[in-house]
Amino acid sequence: MSLALCAASLALLGSAASAADLTAAQISERNATARGGAAAWRAVQTMSMSGDMDAGGKTDAKLPYTLVLKRPHMSRLEIRFENQTAVQTFDGRQGWKYRPYLGRIEAEPMTPAELKSEQASDELDGPLIDAERKGTRVEVAGVDKVEGKDAYRLKLTNAAGASRNLWIDAASFLEVKIDGEPRKLDGRVHKVAVFFRDYKTVNGLNIPHTLETVVEGVKQTRKIVVKSVAINPKLDDALFGKPQPGEPGAGSPKASAL
Repeated sequence: MSLALCAASLALLGSAASAADLTAAQISERNATARGGAAAWRAVQTMSMSGDMDAGGKTDAKLPYTLVLKRPHMSRLEIRFENQTAVQTFDGRQGWKYRPYLGRIEAEPMTPAELKSEQASDELDGPLIDAERKGTRVEVAGVDKVEGKDAYRLKLTNAAGASRNLWIDAASFLEVKIDGEPRKLDGRVHKVAVFFRDYKTVNGLNIPHTLETVVEGVKQTRKIVVKSVAINPKLDDALFGKPQPGEPGAGSPKASAL
């Protein structure tokens, strides 16, 4: 082994050792600072995002969407498809979906699996801020390369005992990747990863504006592009209840007025 290669190997080992010296609490704290500060995120009670998402298929269509979130754990997603608006809502306990493009004339309750997934989803400030309050245990699981850059791999375990990995860039301390829900395709379960890219500052908060979902063994990926973000818009709780056909949507002036 050449001296240059030895030096490179030692440098790499040294980098891994120093990375391992950071605790989960320290990484979480630096992540919060990089994202705009824990106090600033705690002050966010509502958030609205809109943009386009990949629909896939032969035409690879992009569908306009609006996602609104409200503490403690409410959400409403609207997707414009074939000149109709599909709606999915969650009020913190119950969830519904309205799919007019399938000929449905009323909203239907989420399936038990969909409801379980919604209940386990992250609050609007993400998984690390106030993780203990949320019942999440955070552990350092290692240092990996994510798209050529060092990233801390954190193991997140929720109160129900379910675990997933979250990768934090070792230089910027922003989230770069997280495990998604596995998908069953062709009779096999495939791992899913979501990549966070294109961070932009909105009201002092660092927010990713591109999310790309990658399914193991599937060539085509899916992207969600955020085009606009509103912090603390006024959102009535009724917006997160059972969708009613013809009601004002999350993108209406009444719903999103600051």
